[in-house]
Amino acid sequence: MTSPNDDGGKADEDSETAQPEPAEGGSTAVVTEEPIRPTWSRYVIFGAATLAVLLVGATIGMLLTQSKEDPGPATPDADSVEVGFAQDMSVHHLQAVTMANWARDHSTTPAINQLAFDIASTQEEQVGRMKGWLMLWNQPEQAIGPYMTWMEESGGHAHAGGTTGTAPTTGGAPMPGMATESELSKLRSLSGEELDVYFLQLMLRHHEGGTEMAQYTYDHSSTPAVRALTKSILDSQGTEIILMQQLLAQRGATPLPFP
Repeated sequence: MTSPNDDGGKADEDSETAQPEPAEGGSTAVVTEEPIRPTWSRYVIFGAATLAVLLVGATIGMLLTQSKEDPGPATPDADSVEVGFAQDMSVHHLQAVTMANWARDHSTTPAINQLAFDIASTQEEQVGRMKGWLMLWNQPEQAIGPYMTWMEESGGHAHAGGTTGTAPTTGGAPMPGMATESELSKLRSLSGEELDVYFLQLMLRHHEGGTEMAQYTYDHSSTPAVRALTKSILDSQGTEIILMQQLLAQRGATPLPFP
């Protein structure tokens, strides 16, 4: 037979079991467990970051694709002013570089040496630019056929296959202002002041022909890069023309006729 004291004792025992143990100092310590972060939350964070990176990459790729697909200015045709100018002016410039290098190496006049150096450096850089265009346009570096067929309007010089205009020089010069082979031979035979004067005369006429070609192209081209180059040629050679006229006058010499 169970006594009431037995039940009370059992309740007291259970009560003592349920109560937390007192901490030091008499206070009751409350034990809290650190919440465990669900594993799926980390995957969500990583997934969101990856998605953001992919979206940025996709945006950049879309912009690059649009820039590549943007047709921009049309590629000039083989018979265009732009292609004809780049092909013929490259040849025209290279003769100027040849004459300038000769004068730089053989003249003893500092002003002539400096002018020749400036002309050769500027025109070599411009030749590189024009040949680069021709490569991008899938065109040959030199014209197939006669020179100057692209410059045929009134006031232009069409040569050997062109329809209008007059030749700039006699003796077989292929383009406006260019020296003939006999003139180049004479230049190489001179020295001293005679060399200086003849170089100035040939280069002045050469510049006059070159600026005529550049002006025609500037007036008839719609390609920004070509217009920028022709404007640069007009500015730099215009300044050099004035300088050469002054240097000739100082030596009591006159320019060669042009055309």
